[in-house]
Amino acid sequence: MSDIQRSGSGGRFSRTVVHGNIVYLCGITAKDLAADVTAQTRDILNQIDAALTEAGSDKSRILTAQIWLQNIDRDFAAMNQAWDEWLDKANMPTRATGESRLASPDVLVEIIITAAK
Repeated sequence: MSDIQRSGSGGRFSRTVVHGNIVYLCGITAKDLAADVTAQTRDILNQIDAALTEAGSDKSRILTAQIWLQNIDRDFAAMNQAWDEWLDKANMPTRATGESRLASPDVLVEIIITAAK
């Protein structure tokens, strides 16, 4: 029996990997790429909630978040609005936000999460 559990494995990566009591989520992007950055962020955060629940965790157990924006100057405030509405203020993780050319011009935000079980 492996001490590493992988789920949502596709051709290139697993969506979730659990090792011991740590949950690693892949970079998650929005399903509706026609949406603005606020809606894309909300969609991603809903996906994070679902993935953490499936792995036996929740947002109060997030250790760190990495957030990548297509255009940080344009989208930082709008992304933060959705993040701040969703965040468990009693259990704030560490976080880094940067700008990157993402997989497609329509991908405005991508979030990577590491959480405890």
